[in-house]
Amino acid sequence: MSDHTLLEDALVRLDDAAAHLNIDADVIEKLKYARETTKVRLMIRMDDGSRKSFLAWRCRYDDTRGPTKGGIRFHPEANIDEVETLAFWMTFKCAVMNLPYGGGKGAVEVDPRQLSKAELERLSRAYIQAFARIIGPDRDIPAPDVYTNSMIMGWMADEYAQIVGQAEPAVITGKPIALGGSLGRGDATARGGYYLVRHLAKDLGLDQTLRVAVQGFGNAGQHIARLLAADGHKIVAVSDTEGAVYSAAGLHVDLLTEAKAQGRSVVSTAGQGGHEALAGDALIGVECDLLVPSALENMIHGKNADTVTAKLVLELANGPVTPTADQILAAKGTVVLPDILANAGGVTVSYFEWVQNRQGFYWSEQEIHDRLQAIMEREGRAIWNVAGEKGVTMRTAAYVHALGRLAEAIEAHGTQSFFTS
Repeated sequence: MSDHTLLEDALVRLDDAAAHLNIDADVIEKLKYARETTKVRLMIRMDDGSRKSFLAWRCRYDDTRGPTKGGIRFHPEANIDEVETLAFWMTFKCAVMNLPYGGGKGAVEVDPRQLSKAELERLSRAYIQAFARIIGPDRDIPAPDVYTNSMIMGWMADEYAQIVGQAEPAVITGKPIALGGSLGRGDATARGGYYLVRHLAKDLGLDQTLRVAVQGFGNAGQHIARLLAADGHKIVAVSDTEGAVYSAAGLHVDLLTEAKAQGRSVVSTAGQGGHEALAGDALIGVECDLLVPSALENMIHGKNADTVTAKLVLELANGPVTPTADQILAAKGTVVLPDILANAGGVTVSYFEWVQNRQGFYWSEQEIHDRLQAIMEREGRAIWNVAGEKGVTMRTAAYVHALGRLAEAIEAHGTQSFFTS
């Protein structure tokens, strides 16, 4: 693993991209630091009558291209470094997809599985009470992330409406459909990655039946498995926090999703349908064509990257491959479709939700899918071309693609050369 902070590792990508562009030093100076990060303590009443406080953050990393956009995660290991890094990635992700947004992120240091439903609602509303002056449909727009969901977003949107005295559905995306959410949001992150793989398959030499391993069987992991299996690909291994299961002949995706719906681990399906139990950390090295890390950061690192057999890695998680692992994978000839492109379907459909909320006119699910597919294919092809022209990895190409757009917006305000000429 790296001795650097998560943000320091992330900024390596910025430097790599800058080496391929003729941009003003002002651009790098602006993007090296978060614009603002707010830290608060949320105090809520627990069901037993006691009061308990939880650390919470909201970061607006850069808003040059528009209001900041990014999820809120509830996680016991959340910290300010992670929040600022995720907001940095969101800045580039929105630029990659050419969305009129900057990057933001939020978190609460909590294990939501230890809270009752009523405590979870109080915590969600307390977050908005604390950050109501930070967020807003034209300033900073939250969304769901790890261990948050549409119901939590609905509570948060309702709390914001009570504070400002009127309904403002565009303040938060990922809401329930009945409260202004968008059709197609539930599987958007996975669907975007699915469209990307399908579009680039021939270029990658992967236009045959793929053997797929999915690390992390949460929302994104389940949906990518379902979509790929429906196309006839074999899901040979999946994992969650309790372990993994494997079948060379292909796992039964319905068995796996049913287990998760019942609150059980994928490991509980071992012994059924040819499923075999596998150590969770062994999934990275499973024999497969496509590896899909869909959990948390730094899952593929210097100590396990050389075990990867996949020809293609699709990053549905944020930051699952460290810079050291990137170098190892590149040397092996493994192509990595980077997070700021591969999992950008989520923020893209969140953008669609925001647009629909603001205009009061809602699109069909097929319209959502078609618009998402068009954007994923357009930006994926552009980045593929940059990688080929410059002889760089897809990750560096994605950062070059995004940095060009960010630099244009930052330089439009004037740079040192403008003011000294």
